[in-house]
Amino acid sequence: MATRKPRVTDWRLVVQSRLDRVRADLAALGPPDPLDPESQQWRAVAEQAAAVVEEMITHDEPRWRAIASWWSGWHIERAWRALHEAEIAVVAAGSGFLGRLPGLRARVAEQLDAEDPRRRALEELRPGEYPLSVERELVVDALRAAFDQSDFAHAGSRALRNKLIAASVVLFVVNTVLGVVGLVRPGLVPMCVGSERLPTVCPSGRAPSGADVWLIQVLGAFGAVLSAVVLLLRRRPSLSPYIMIGYQAAIKVLLGAALAVVGILALGAGVTTGLIGVASQAALLLWAVILGYSQQVATRLLDSYADRVLDQARPLPR
Repeated sequence: MATRKPRVTDWRLVVQSRLDRVRADLAALGPPDPLDPESQQWRAVAEQAAAVVEEMITHDEPRWRAIASWWSGWHIERAWRALHEAEIAVVAAGSGFLGRLPGLRARVAEQLDAEDPRRRALEELRPGEYPLSVERELVVDALRAAFDQSDFAHAGSRALRNKLIAASVVLFVVNTVLGVVGLVRPGLVPMCVGSERLPTVCPSGRAPSGADVWLIQVLGAFGAVLSAVVLLLRRRPSLSPYIMIGYQAAIKVLLGAALAVVGILALGAGVTTGLIGVASQAALLLWAVILGYSQQVATRLLDSYADRVLDQARPLPR
C-alpha cells in the first residue's frame, strides 16, 4: 500500500518550526526539580500539547471530509491553540523568568493594550520579588491573554475568508444569470446606448446581440483585473493560516463584471445625459473597462479591513 506524502503548507511550516523550538526548550530544562512539583506538571502539559500539535499538522482526512474541515478550519485553529498552550507550559516549567522576561514582555505587548492589567503586571514584575508560584501565575496569565487574542484573530480571519467565498459565489451566479438571459433573449438586458444627438451603439455593433452582456462582463472583469494586479504588487508576504488575496481578487473581478453591466444600463437610461456621451462602439467598450475598474472604490475598504485582520493573525512580529 502506497503511503500518501504529507502536505506542506505555509502555516504547517511555521507551526512545525515553533513545535521544534518547544521540544528543544523542554530538553534544555534538564532533569525535573523534585522540590518544584508544579514544574513537573507543566512539563507534562507541554508534552501533551506538543503531541496534539503533531497530530494536527500530520492530520489527514478522507477527501469527502476535507472540504468541511477546510471550511471550518478546525485542524488549523486547534494546532495553533495547542501550540500556544505548549509554549506557555514550557515557560512555566522553568525555575525562573529572568532571562525570558524581555521576550515575554515583547510578545505580550504585541497583543495586549498598554493599560491591560495583565500586561502591566508582567512589565512591573521583578524576578525574586514574589515567590516562584506567584511569578509563574503572573506570566502564565499574561501569556494566555496574549495568545487568546491571536487565536481569536485566526477565527476572525477564517470568518472573513468564508464570507468572501460566499460573496464570490453569489456574484458568480448573478453574472452567469445575466449572461444567460442576454444570450437567450437579446435586448432584454439592453446594453445599447444612444441619444437624440448621438447614434445608437451596441457592444457588438449597431444592433442588440446575444453576446452583448457577456462582452460587457468580460471587459468589466478585465478592468477589475488591473486593480487586482495592483493589490498583488502592494501585498506584503504573510504566513497567516488563511490567505485572503485570491478571494479578494475574485471579488474584484466578479464585482467589476457586474458593475460594468449596471454602468452601461445607466448610460443607456440617460442618467449621465449632458455629462457623458458615447459616440462609438470603441467608446462604449472603453467605458465597460473603466466601470469594471471603478469597483476599486468599493473594494478598497475591503482590502484595508482584510489587511488589518491578517496583520492581527499573522504569527510573525509586526
